[in-house]
Amino acid sequence: MGLPVKQIALWADQLRDLAAQGLSYSTNTYDQERYAKIQQLVIEMLTFSTNWSEEELIPLRETFFSRPSPIMTGDGAIINEEGQILLIQRADNHLWAMPGGMLEVGETPSEGVIREIFEETGIRCKVTALVGLFDSRFCGTTYPLQLYHIVFLCQQLENTEVVEAPHKHESLDIKWFDEKDLPVNVDPGHISRIPEAFRLWHGDPKPFFDYDSF
Repeated sequence: MGLPVKQIALWADQLRDLAAQGLSYSTNTYDQERYAKIQQLVIEMLTFSTNWSEEELIPLRETFFSRPSPIMTGDGAIINEEGQILLIQRADNHLWAMPGGMLEVGETPSEGVIREIFEETGIRCKVTALVGLFDSRFCGTTYPLQLYHIVFLCQQLENTEVVEAPHKHESLDIKWFDEKDLPVNVDPGHISRIPEAFRLWHGDPKPFFDYDSF
């Protein structure tokens, strides 16, 4: 009986993390070469267990693969006074999601989310509360490597003009949706997180953490 591809992807992610740590801290040339070989094995495992090609994965060696992980991402749940949430239709998979992305070194999580919101929507916001911290393995995210998702409840700044999004190529569309009338094609990783944002917006102050709360 063959191994589940999710298990293979998890092992590949763990090896990727070990290789990234090794390449970051080892000074021995031979160890550096060994860790680089482990990275190549990770690429081969991921081409087997995902729909990624080797050509797509090789460029990640210098970026994603070089970081000890899990990688942190941030999303903004912008809910207006009418109880509508702002979603973007992603250009890469045509699914609807909260605006957000990977956090960068040198910025706080809230700064990163505010930046991502502006880049993808052209809207200036402020963070008002922490919705929760989510493990990608247990909240529906289809990305094969482990991520930690931080979600903040956000509010559009008053008296600020909505401008053309600097990264408008990342979004096919931007719309407000009622809580009970969300689009059918919501990104799988956001299906469980959007209700958590509305729960907090309705007055429950407890942030979400750990998958067993679902």
